[in-house]
Amino acid sequence: MRRFTVAERWIHRGTAALLGTTMITAAFLYLPMLSEIAGRRDLLVTVHEWSGLAALVPVLAGLVSRAFRADLVRLNRFGPHDRGWLRATLRRRPHPSGKFNPGQKMYASLAAGAVLVMTGTGLIMWFTSLAPLVYRTGATFVHDWGALLLGALVLGHIWIASNDPEARGGLRTGFVSRAWARRHHELWADSPEE
Repeated sequence: MRRFTVAERWIHRGTAALLGTTMITAAFLYLPMLSEIAGRRDLLVTVHEWSGLAALVPVLAGLVSRAFRADLVRLNRFGPHDRGWLRATLRRRPHPSGKFNPGQKMYASLAAGAVLVMTGTGLIMWFTSLAPLVYRTGATFVHDWGALLLGALVLGHIWIASNDPEARGGLRTGFVSRAWARRHHELWADSPEE
């Protein structure tokens, strides 16, 4: 079954590469022991700032794709089956879900919100002449804690994905087996137009 189009797969890859670059450079800028190893702080700052801004580009460019827009709608809607999935998951019982389960929907919402907050606070920190010191101080606080939250979310995302080779294959090739789809996304497998 087709799970993702070529455009959707490239949006994911582009966003992952740019956010990964942003997070790695952030670690080298923030952690003293890594800062000492890297040196060239000015270069790291420049790469960090531009990769952070560029991380928005794949998603914005992806809005041209009808399939991507349809998946954004799916990610933005919680239905009765989603509430059932959450209750069943807390009790460690199986429950059908659509193309995206509620865990994926919550991750997408939190990650998107965190990226927007990180971009806004980063811009305040970057263009210091545009904001008073109190705003820059608050932006730094929010940016640092937001980075920690986003890092934890991304590591959790990678951890869960590492335990599902067929899901990773679906993101690499665009296709998953019908058996996998029925096991993990039954409502979508039975009605791909969900």
